[in-house]
Amino acid sequence: MKNSIDVHTHTIASGHAYTTLLENAKEAANKGIKVLGVSDHGPNMPGGPHLFYFGNLRVIPRELYGVKILRGCEANIIDFQGNIDIPERIQNNLDYIIASLHDVCIEPGTVEEHTNAYLKVMDNPNVMIIGHPGNPSFPMDNEAFVKKAKEKDIIIEINSSSFKGARKGCEDTCYNIARLCKEHSVKIIFGSDAHTCFQIGEFKEAEELIKDLNMPEELIMNSDEHKFVNYLREKGKNM
Repeated sequence: MKNSIDVHTHTIASGHAYTTLLENAKEAANKGIKVLGVSDHGPNMPGGPHLFYFGNLRVIPRELYGVKILRGCEANIIDFQGNIDIPERIQNNLDYIIASLHDVCIEPGTVEEHTNAYLKVMDNPNVMIIGHPGNPSFPMDNEAFVKKAKEKDIIIEINSSSFKGARKGCEDTCYNIARLCKEHSVKIIFGSDAHTCFQIGEFKEAEELIKDLNMPEELIMNSDEHKFVNYLREKGKNM
């Protein structure tokens, strides 16, 4: 299976990433990526961009170097009620939102609180992906989480960066979540979480994690360049 999209990528606008959107797009083209999503951190991330940045993403061309560009955000879940740091008026104008818990934006709580944060954020119709849910800083009820994703048709990310030291100790939880996704027929997506252009499209660790699960290809959103775009259109997004 050739992975043709990567929608969890960061630019220098995120504050702790190191390449520009143009550099990311060029590298994506070199690697045969057909769809590239720019998903810089929401403004509550230390060093993150102002809200104006997300409001002005409309000026970015829809194609760069032959790569389709999607305008997104990795929003921060900021409380255990599932609120995020992007106002609704801006959410509505983005192609997609990845919602993630980061311990620099919210202090970890209880399993019940983490579970509630994830369940509540999935009620937001502009949230399409849950980012790196295997984070050991935020343990939760994995089955309740996956069942809610099924109910709301939310995509669960398998984040390659997590296995490279970003979230030490996440492997067992990520595997368990992936297994539950297969069991409940929940869509997954590999994310590079690239903070330089050189990481774009690099999913080896995520692929290794699920290789013995025999995950049906129809559940893997990276497997076809049109699959994720069609999913967004079904959610009412036009691009």
